[in-house]
Amino acid sequence: MKQDCVDPAKKQQERMGTIRYSIFDPTGNITALVSDSVPVPKQPAVAAKIMRHHPAVEQVGFVTFPQPAESGCLPELRMAGGEFCGNASMCAAAFYAFSLEQAGEDEPERVLLRVSGANEPVEVKLKRKDETGWSAGVKLPPALSVGSVELAWNDIGASLPLVRMEGISHLIIGTESPFFALKEDREAAGQAVKIWCEACQAPGLGMMFLEEADGGYHLTPLVYIPGGDTLFWENSCASGSAATGILLAARSGHAADLTLQEPGGILRVQSDPAGRETWLFGKASLLGQHILQAG
Repeated sequence: MKQDCVDPAKKQQERMGTIRYSIFDPTGNITALVSDSVPVPKQPAVAAKIMRHHPAVEQVGFVTFPQPAESGCLPELRMAGGEFCGNASMCAAAFYAFSLEQAGEDEPERVLLRVSGANEPVEVKLKRKDETGWSAGVKLPPALSVGSVELAWNDIGASLPLVRMEGISHLIIGTESPFFALKEDREAAGQAVKIWCEACQAPGLGMMFLEEADGGYHLTPLVYIPGGDTLFWENSCASGSAATGILLAARSGHAADLTLQEPGGILRVQSDPAGRETWLFGKASLLGQHILQAG
């Protein structure tokens, strides 16, 4: 990070012993974004403290916004576990737009930001819906690979589709799989995802339980991030939804346009295997802003 990209108020706030953060709701995947400087080694502990204060928060990210906005630097998002997160990317872009609006500047309709787990800047499109809400679309980095992996649980072995992405990988578990029963055994599923994350040598692993229902798809996401030591049955998972769209598009050989009903609401995925381009559409709402004692 270039020195002239950093807000001097961040380091002053860190010395004061408090941490400012904002909580967003991106389709139920409640996300806290810390806007003060926190050294990377301390980020998991700060994230854990925020999640203890706010049990509904499923993940925590740390944002850096360029000062001034026209400096040529990009806003940045680093998740507490160093993973990639599409929902948090939408929130960070909305937070950046909101901060510009609060400073008397025009809100952008397109934001490029650097995100942990992604090698290239991530594009987010925004449209303000109301005072604290945006509809958003995030362009996901192309999948590194779409394949399968042989896994075992309780003496049962089977092949599962595995979509490797920058910063995270996802297993797509359909109703035909013998492992779909893990959806109803959350303790066992939590144990399995930790073992399988190591077996897949993934920086983070999602288990996406996919079923066709009501003329569409239902998706139930479980996500484990070893870097942040977090395990959540998420209300929605943007990268897991994108991985599902990427897999189904790859299988058909044609562009896919999916609507996924998830516990927290609906996410839409458009994936074109020919152009290796995938967009995820959802919403982000600012729920509140808070201050936490750092000590």
